Amino acid sequence: MNDKLGWRKWLTFILAGFVGQLAWAIENNYFNVYVFDCTETYAFIPAMVIASAATATITTLFMGALSDRLGKRKILISTGYILWGISILLFAFLDPTSSFNIVANSTFLAGTMIVIMDCIMTFFGSTANDAAFNAFVTDNTTEKNRAKVESVLSVLPLLALIVVIVVAGFFVDVPEGDIKRWDLFFYVFGGITLLVGILSIFLVPEDVAKPNKANYWGNVIYGFRPKVIKQNPVLYITLIAFMVFNIGLQVFMPYFILYVQNILHITGSTFTIALGIVLLGASTITVVFGLFMDKIGKNKIMIPGLIIGAIGGLIIFLIPPDLEMTTIISMVIGGIILMTGYLVSTAVLGAKVRDYTPVNEVGLFQGVRMIFTVLVPMVIGPLIAQVICLTEEPYLNEFNQQVYPPNKWLFFATSVIFLSAIIPVILMIRKERKILNEQSSIK
Repeated sequence: MNDKLGWRKWLTFILAGFVGQLAWAIENNYFNVYVFDCTETYAFIPAMVIASAATATITTLFMGALSDRLGKRKILISTGYILWGISILLFAFLDPTSSFNIVANSTFLAGTMIVIMDCIMTFFGSTANDAAFNAFVTDNTTEKNRAKVESVLSVLPLLALIVVIVVAGFFVDVPEGDIKRWDLFFYVFGGITLLVGILSIFLVPEDVAKPNKANYWGNVIYGFRPKVIKQNPVLYITLIAFMVFNIGLQVFMPYFILYVQNILHITGSTFTIALGIVLLGASTITVVFGLFMDKIGKNKIMIPGLIIGAIGGLIIFLIPPDLEMTTIISMVIGGIILMTGYLVSTAVLGAKVRDYTPVNEVGLFQGVRMIFTVLVPMVIGPLIAQVICLTEEPYLNEFNQQVYPPNKWLFFATSVIFLSAIIPVILMIRKERKILNEQSSIK
């Protein structure tokens, strides 16, 4: 394959990747708020989170195997994005306060339908993005350009989050007493996702993957076979490193905004400006650095990336909360360093996973990747965070519910876990060198 990427591939990577992250940003950050607004209870949130995570993993396992079986990525991307957009649009009709609702002002029915629709939306999203699009990226990149591509893809979630927060400010994050327009919020992002699905029919290059004629059900469990694991040691050690790293990420990330606003007391326009500087600064550094990642060598970047992230976590851990401008400046510096380490590590680890994914079984390994990098971290990371938060004195929120606030030890734990990921990274590098040396001696 040619190492040079044309405009069409780059546009596909950026457009499909960014809009996919817009949809995931809504699912991860605003569905919890939406189901609460519709039901005035937190009872549906745990079920929705668990059901969505399980749906994403199972979908990627089965649809990734199907994409390999057919040798088709494009049709799953296009069809998936179109149905993904439609499913987001349908959330506008589940709000009992809307005149267009279809749940007859029943909060229980609204909550149940939102959980079900979240799973349906996740099915289409995981089919299009996690299974097909991720396999497409691997198909159309090489070891000489993957770090560059991954550096761009890694910043898209943060940029998408900024866009979603800005749009939400117009429709749902409104001053108390104003009417929330969830319907318009979902129309906007559902329409964008639907439009990209239609554009992808003409934009996405033709498939280069060859159909895998092996037994489909055997392919679904292919990546879990001991024989396959033994044949691909570098891939699985890299996935373990990625898993440990993402566990550290999930310890602090869900609480980052809450900690900055409620503990460091950086709020209002100051918060918006500071967060924008952090996200845009880290994204810019990562993209610029990504231009040279492939030339420097991915192995030389992984450990420094983890150390940088750990240093950023420690800086935030040490920030005193009541020094006003000093607190703000320290948060911006620590945040940029933490987020840069996170983005660089994500880019390099993601590129290494693609490098060692067998060419003819790319789709088969997307579900395995989901388990290591998404499912396990999203279970273990929040559990660690919950234990840490329990060390603080609880308070009663406006709904008379007992809440344990986030504290600085979340960032200390993140730093320790980031540094722990260096162990499997070293093992991966050593195993890779050993295999290369053995291959050289045979020649």
